[in-house]
Amino acid sequence: MKAQLNAYEEKMKKTLDVLSKELAAVRAGRANPAVLDKITVEYYGAPTPLNQVAAIEKAIQVSDLGINPQNDGKQIRLNFPPLTEERRKELIKGVSKTGEESKVALRNIRRDAIDKFKAAQKKSEMTEDELHEGEEKMQKLTDKYVKEVDAMVSKKSKELAEV
Repeated sequence: MKAQLNAYEEKMKKTLDVLSKELAAVRAGRANPAVLDKITVEYYGAPTPLNQVAAIEKAIQVSDLGINPQNDGKQIRLNFPPLTEERRKELIKGVSKTGEESKVALRNIRRDAIDKFKAAQKKSEMTEDELHEGEEKMQKLTDKYVKEVDAMVSKKSKELAEV
């Protein structure tokens, strides 16, 4: 059962990694190259990350970042205008939504684990006590990672609220 719990914990860690990357890509008023990571363009029929494309300027213009690139022939300059209060509120809502989606993913991992534990118990591969122990450990893991998600979302929301 220890190996199973470790496997589910790894899935939970991956969920936090995804959330971390999502939050890093949210513009918080400061220049951050991660805001461009979400932009993909169709390149030879396949969605391609912006950093692998020659037509970067055009892709940035069609993104919803509100940035107008300036190209001097050698480099592309991105001027990040200050965020409006309305835009900050929108971004905070988006961050909260992303956090909720991460918590749902964590709960789904917990549910899958508990279902597997119950199936193993029905097949007599696990005792009832082991089942309850596994359920408790999964709940503790879930609680731990949900707290981390809340902390990450709270930190990003505060960062966005700063003027």
